[in-house]
Amino acid sequence: MGTSKGNRAKGRSSPGRWSAAAGAVGLVFLSQFPAAGDAAEGLHWEEPVEIASGNAYRGPWRMNESNFDFVDDPAVAVEGEDLIGIVWADNSAQDIYFQSFNAAGEPRMEEPVTISHSPAIFSWLPRAVFADADTVLVVWQEIVFSGGSHGGEIFFARSGDGGERFSEPENLSNTTAGAAKGRLTRDMWDNGSLDIATGPGDDVYVVWTEYEGALRFRRSEDGGRNFSEAVEIVPEEAGTPARGPSLAVSPDGEVFLAWTAGEDSAADIYVARSDDRGGSFGEARRVNASDGHSDAPSIALDGDGVLHVAYGESPRGIRQQYHLRYARSRDGGETFEDSRQIVSHDAHGGYAVHYPRLAVSGNDRVYLNWEHFPEPFPRPRGLGIRYSDDGGETFADPALVDGTADPDLGFSGSQQGLLMRKLAVDAAGNPVLVNSTFRENTGSRIWLHRGRSGEED
Repeated sequence: MGTSKGNRAKGRSSPGRWSAAAGAVGLVFLSQFPAAGDAAEGLHWEEPVEIASGNAYRGPWRMNESNFDFVDDPAVAVEGEDLIGIVWADNSAQDIYFQSFNAAGEPRMEEPVTISHSPAIFSWLPRAVFADADTVLVVWQEIVFSGGSHGGEIFFARSGDGGERFSEPENLSNTTAGAAKGRLTRDMWDNGSLDIATGPGDDVYVVWTEYEGALRFRRSEDGGRNFSEAVEIVPEEAGTPARGPSLAVSPDGEVFLAWTAGEDSAADIYVARSDDRGGSFGEARRVNASDGHSDAPSIALDGDGVLHVAYGESPRGIRQQYHLRYARSRDGGETFEDSRQIVSHDAHGGYAVHYPRLAVSGNDRVYLNWEHFPEPFPRPRGLGIRYSDDGGETFADPALVDGTADPDLGFSGSQQGLLMRKLAVDAAGNPVLVNSTFRENTGSRIWLHRGRSGEED
């Protein structure tokens, strides 16, 4: 497909989220939603940093021959107080890129580094983690058509020099079942239904779902150099497809895995725990039973071992008006407190809020980020934020993150799916966010947003 024709300077990108999603939708002004600096006292935002840019064209879907020319799919990881890693996709080049930044938003490398090295195949929705300041681990979805009804494989690469060079990509899934598809119905899904986490020592964990329904898990005990055989957590024959996995790992090596289901308007969130560093998992526990569709879970562990869970809930079923719910477990995922609504579906005049992401710092500070839908699906505009300073007992008012809802930028990404890791928190307790924006025939961009807790300077 050749190189992109946009003014990219720093990046590259990807396509469509609800399987048949196509085209851009009109701009909506979000004046009813206050800026985070106004609503969330004690949390302030630096000026957004543009990480990558490109054109904004998306032609008809023709598999890997599609004419897509835009940057998209960012994910963020942090290490300590002064190391931010960002991965994203460039659909024109059909590759994944990595760049690292310091806390001031300054790039540490002269140019982004290519990871996927597959210019004839779309590479989508990466996630990255730091094992330490030198070791970067990246997993993503490669749209390989290997004989099944849907294209998709899980690829992995590692860097031992801070992201200057990455290993040859390794296919972790080797399936015809359509890996990293988070199916809602036969005709609707989110790509990027995968996650990665690190544990004690050199442990690395990767999980994904498949279009055909299964939820699979692999672990490495040597920093990603070798992986165990895939374990089937939810089988294809389960009746409903698994969707939206999320991982959290304790310092002692307890691995927590959450997921939900598609094709079930009353799906609930489940959490399973492994006490042997991912060697096996116990019985899955339901977070909260409801008649609505519980979707897109995000889990995180705090310094006291409390497991925090956030998810979207649509009382009227799949892809309706989602609000966000939140719950905690204080006994290792055996039981959960009653979930509570933490952001309403019509927050500040919007249609829905969905796709929550959690991040915690220490024992007390909990951040919640989400996609804001000012009108019905499929495209969000703006990222929402709430935080707690008392371990999730109370939260500051919800607000839009400064600079994420500018109408001139168009809608937010990803266009391939919104099961993403846009939120992280540094060692000082400051939130770090990434986002992509797309305005048809005008421009696409990847953004870094850095929050600062405490009094404004």
